Amino acid sequence: MKLSILSCAPKCYSTLRLIEAAKVRNHSVKVLNTTRLTLELAHGEPDLYYRGSQIDTPDAILPRIGTSLTRYGTAVVRQFEQMDIYTPNTSAGISNSRDKLRSLQILSRHDIGIPRTAYVHDKRDVQEALERVGGAPVIIKLLEGTQGVGVILADKPEIAKAIVETLHSTNQQVLLQKFVAESKGKDVRAFVIGDRVVAAIRRTAQGQEFRSNVHRGGKAEAIDLDPAYAEAAVRAAQIMGLRVCGVDMLEGAMGPQVMEVNSSPGFEGIECATGLDIAGAVIDYIADQVKFPEIDIRQRLTVSRGYGVADINIPESSKFVGMTIEATGLRQQDVVVLTLRRGRSVISNPKGTRVLEADDSLLCYGRSDHMKELIPDHPKKRRKLKPLPTTPITERHTS
Repeated sequence: MKLSILSCAPKCYSTLRLIEAAKVRNHSVKVLNTTRLTLELAHGEPDLYYRGSQIDTPDAILPRIGTSLTRYGTAVVRQFEQMDIYTPNTSAGISNSRDKLRSLQILSRHDIGIPRTAYVHDKRDVQEALERVGGAPVIIKLLEGTQGVGVILADKPEIAKAIVETLHSTNQQVLLQKFVAESKGKDVRAFVIGDRVVAAIRRTAQGQEFRSNVHRGGKAEAIDLDPAYAEAAVRAAQIMGLRVCGVDMLEGAMGPQVMEVNSSPGFEGIECATGLDIAGAVIDYIADQVKFPEIDIRQRLTVSRGYGVADINIPESSKFVGMTIEATGLRQQDVVVLTLRRGRSVISNPKGTRVLEADDSLLCYGRSDHMKELIPDHPKKRRKLKPLPTTPITERHTS
C-alpha cells in the first residue's frame, strides 16, 4: 500500500509513530505538507500537485489536519476523495468535528448523551440560556478551540454573562454548556478505529485545573471501558463520518456524555498509558479498507431523474406494522430498502422476510413519487392567538 500522511508536523510523535508502523508492515509511506499541495480542477480530471510537481497518486491518505488549516486542509482531502483515493476520515467529517456547535447539532438528533448546551448571539438572551443549561457553574467554550484552549469555567451567573459579552465583543462565537459536576475533573478518551474502541484512558485534571487534557498537565490511566461508553463512542464516530478518531466523554449520572469527537487524535498519551500499538492498528485498518473509498451514496443514487433516497418511519398506527418487508409491496412500487434502523441497531440490506415493528425506520431508494406518499407531513405547531376584542379597534379610537 502507498500511504500519504497529510501533516505539517513530520517530526511530531504521532506522525513518526505512523511512519514507523507503516514501514514495519512493508508499506510505502510519505508525509505531505498540506500547505504545499495545490488543487487543479478541470472537466472530469481533478488533480493535485505537490511542490510544483504532479503527485504520485497514493492508495490511501491519512489526514492530520491542524485546526488553523481546517478550511484548506479539508479542501485538499475533498480533492483526494474526488480522485477516488481512500481516506478513513472524510472532509465532511473533519469539518463537522472542528465546529463544536455543528458536531453537537448532528449528535443531538441521535440517541447519544451530550451535555445540555446553548448557543446565543444576543447578550439579552444569555441569562435565559444560562438558566436552561442548569445555571452556574457553567462551561463557556469557543466554537473552534482545541486541547482545552478557549474553555472557561464560570462559577457565578454574573461572571458568565460578563465573559460571554467580552468574547462577543471580539467577534468570538461561544457555547454555554452544563457543568457536569459528578465527573470531578475527569473525562474518558476512547480511541475508535473502524467500528470498535481499540483503547481507552481516563484523564484527570491536576490541582485547581478543571480541564483534564494531557497537554495541560492532566494524568492519563488505562481503563477497561464500560460497554455503554464503548457503544456511545463508536456510534458518535460513525455518525460524524470518522473512522479514526478520539471520542471524549464525561462520566455523568445519566451515563456517557459525549463532549467532542477529535478527528486528529494524538497517539502519545494513549500509547504511553496503555502500552498498545495504536499507530499499528490505524495502519492495519487503512490497509484493510483501502479498496473502499468514500462514496456519496445520496449523490450517486439521485442522478437518475425521478429517483431519490428517503427515510421512511413506521409509526405505531402504520399498516406496515407486523408485515414483512416483502408483503409491504415496496419492491413492486420500485422502492428498495437499503437499511432498517431499529432502536440503536442498524440492519443492512434486510431480507424480505424481516417483520416490521413500530418505530422502525427504513432507508429507501426508489421512485420519489411513490416514496412521497409514505412520508407523513411534519406536524405544524399552531400559533396561540388572542381572541378578537368585542369592541372594534376603530370604534375604540373614536370614542
